[in-house]
Amino acid sequence: MKPLSDFERGVVIGLLVGEGSFGGDGKQPQVTLRMHTRHEPLFRWLVDRFPSSRLYGPYHHGGRSYYQWMARGATLVNDLLPLLEHDLQPELDAYAAERLGAMRERYAAYIQRERRRGKGDGGRTDGQP
Repeated sequence: MKPLSDFERGVVIGLLVGEGSFGGDGKQPQVTLRMHTRHEPLFRWLVDRFPSSRLYGPYHHGGRSYYQWMARGATLVNDLLPLLEHDLQPELDAYAAERLGAMRERYAAYIQRERRRGKGDGGRTDGQP
């Protein structure tokens, strides 16, 4: 993954603060972003910047049409989490920071394991993407 510009970092943080979901599947953490299909170029932009993330859809049901972008597991820990930990502070948005903190706490063992694994293969673990 190539380093993000300050602008790109701001766009990612803004999207996730406003529309993102911080959680997991019980085994690994995940960040999910779900928006209308009219935002497809923005989703493609995210996948270009986070190549190990996944884009699902388009889905059409219940009168809605949307895409769903996900970063989970090792991809989340190694690529997205350092950015979130550095830039998503309570001073910016206390609610989103709390949701991120809860995800980090719930999946602390998984995150620690992936970070140890990342140190062996050149992964970033210094809080900077």
